Amino acid sequence: MQVYGQAKIDPKLLNIQENEFKSVFVVLKPKADISAVKTIKGKENKTKFVYNELLEVAEKSQSSISLFLKQNQIYYRSYYIVNAFAIKANKALIKKLAAFEEVEIIMEDGLFIMADIQKEKNSDRTVTYGLQNIKAPQVWSQGFRGQNVVIGGQDTGYKWDHEQLRDRYRGWNGITANHHYNWHDAIDENHPMHSGNNPCGYTLSIPCDDHNHGTHTMGTMVGNITNDTIGVAPEAKWIGCRNMERGYGSLSTYVECFEWFLAPYAYGDGPEDGDPTKMPHVINNSWGCPPVEGCNALNIYMMEEAMMNLRNAGCVIVVSNGNSGGTCSTTFDPPAFFEGSFSVGATNSSNGIANFSSKGPVTFDNSNRLKPNVCAPGVAVRSSIVYNGTYANYSGTSMAGPHVAGAVALIISANPNLAGEVDQIEDILEKTTLPLFGGSICNGIPGTATPNNTYGYGLIDVQKAVARALDSLFVPILKVDQFGYKPTEQKIAILSNPITGFNQNDMFTPGTSTVLRNAITHQIVFTANVSQWNSGATHTQSGDQIWYFDFSSFTTPGKYYVSSGSTHSENFDINDTVYHNIFKAAFKTYYYQRCGIAKNAPLHIPGL
Repeated sequence: MQVYGQAKIDPKLLNIQENEFKSVFVVLKPKADISAVKTIKGKENKTKFVYNELLEVAEKSQSSISLFLKQNQIYYRSYYIVNAFAIKANKALIKKLAAFEEVEIIMEDGLFIMADIQKEKNSDRTVTYGLQNIKAPQVWSQGFRGQNVVIGGQDTGYKWDHEQLRDRYRGWNGITANHHYNWHDAIDENHPMHSGNNPCGYTLSIPCDDHNHGTHTMGTMVGNITNDTIGVAPEAKWIGCRNMERGYGSLSTYVECFEWFLAPYAYGDGPEDGDPTKMPHVINNSWGCPPVEGCNALNIYMMEEAMMNLRNAGCVIVVSNGNSGGTCSTTFDPPAFFEGSFSVGATNSSNGIANFSSKGPVTFDNSNRLKPNVCAPGVAVRSSIVYNGTYANYSGTSMAGPHVAGAVALIISANPNLAGEVDQIEDILEKTTLPLFGGSICNGIPGTATPNNTYGYGLIDVQKAVARALDSLFVPILKVDQFGYKPTEQKIAILSNPITGFNQNDMFTPGTSTVLRNAITHQIVFTANVSQWNSGATHTQSGDQIWYFDFSSFTTPGKYYVSSGSTHSENFDINDTVYHNIFKAAFKTYYYQRCGIAKNAPLHIPGL
């Protein structure tokens, strides 16, 4: 039993001194199955489902270990967003915990750090170039300013009463502040990298920023006072969680904030008291974990699981892509390189790439995943800071990400039906960018391609994004099976050029060749010419000229999209299970419709 238990322990922890205490993460085997969330529509419905499923599995599987820890008077924190405990333990306690059958692994609580920034003071009161470049004022003029949308930020904390932030804080009613459900502090002690008392304190009931970084990022998302709007979504509300102690955090503090966002709870309450209806629509993450700070394959996996559970609940996860710049494959810090992160590179006032902005592809996990997803302004961005309630210009992808989080708020305020539809929102942002070109050939993807590993799909254009969000009649030029394709069956994509009808201005002519691309790496995996329908005649019912692209001979499972010139289809899967979810939903619908109804004619065929 002892050998079996030690096999579950991170080797680093077996080498500590007998009486040395380390912060560890104890991960349990049982995992909640939340796959059915894919068939659920609406933010609140998704969030409630994910919260209840995760919490139920955690409470059932954690009981014996919780009892053991309580009986031995050992302080711990339990989590449900990942089924785990955070504990300070010596080698003897680690071995005892590993002996529990339900324990999967015990790992070190890794260290994390905010993304580096460059600073300079600035008091100029003008609409910043970043807001102009992404065309935010044009969206405001349409009446969409982030109304009824909540943005979350996890960072170094926030000066909630800064003139740019107070009126946008969800906890402020115009007279008094209520921080319950609107603020959470995951910092309860100094980080090992620091000595001396934290200037804010610990486990705070009132928001505080011990660095400036968080306050600056939130200003770019929602900042708004008369004649000095600095935020992309100046009428959105914000909530916040402190996950870093003067710029340094840990796996447990980040997981704690992800969990609090999923179902915020009041100060003094616990996660089981959370209210999933108060989850924000989007959160910003301007931080990362380089390997030198303690990140490894074990704790990276746990961070990704927590993040993906929040994303599956209907929250858009915006992440700064990193400031390692220069060459290809410099997106090497999580959470930027996760597939579920919407990662943002930084541009300057001329829409050129910032020299510090990290590039793809991702090589850490051998995925060759293209990153960033998009770019946004991140050089000399003017926003709010803590000291004296003033302003400063900061540079970094930390400043670019908040522009995108604000853009998400504008999209949802324009079309509230998109709340919780993460894939659709991300697709809108990617498909409406200003394509930008340049940089090296990275993993075979040239800088002249869209997307590329320098700019991703390009600079976000919120005016086009909101127009797409409002277009209920939007019909994609490239049409694929929304459920995907089975590997050995026929696979056809349709390309259309509208000649008559409401979308006749969306003119399109296929390129010399149409290609199938891997949706993760964006590399070409199949090429063929398209075939024209009926010699180029206009289809009477649709009003379109039509071509079809046959890629039936391609059978490799995976996630793909069809591309012709700069026009792309939606992503789709090729695998043997593409219809399973719809079959399950259809069967459940049939069952609930017939449940309690006698099998009598005409609803029943005798003998069947």
